[in-house]
Amino acid sequence: MRLTRYSDYSLRLLMYVAVKPNELVAIADVSKAYDISKNHLMKIAHQLALAGFIETVRGRHGGLRLAKPAGEINIGLVVRLTEADSILVECCDPTTNTCVIMRACRLKHILLRALEDFYKRLDQFTLADLLADQESLLALFPKRA
Repeated sequence: MRLTRYSDYSLRLLMYVAVKPNELVAIADVSKAYDISKNHLMKIAHQLALAGFIETVRGRHGGLRLAKPAGEINIGLVVRLTEADSILVECCDPTTNTCVIMRACRLKHILLRALEDFYKRLDQFTLADLLADQESLLALFPKRA
């Protein structure tokens, strides 16, 4: 399975916010650190806030912060949220499926089982697990001007 950029950027945004627990993080800073479009990050931040993973603070001195401790943010849940519209193979979407062998093919079932195993593995990790070497990670981000 291949994750979308949306999922990748969502996890990166969470990691960036998590390594700065004592400050509000500006989208512009995350954008600069990862060289990702601010507009794209704003959409991601909005979805992560609606899901309760981050909090947004509006205003001149606003920004983002985790809505709960990193140890309570499950990676499997984040990826399920950000990959919700992703179709693994054509036959998984009955509204657009045109596969002529679907009734006799077992591939869909095998792939869906593999996807379930993939998520079960991700469910074993939290955002805190991604931050095991927090100091080294933090050192890779540009310093705020």
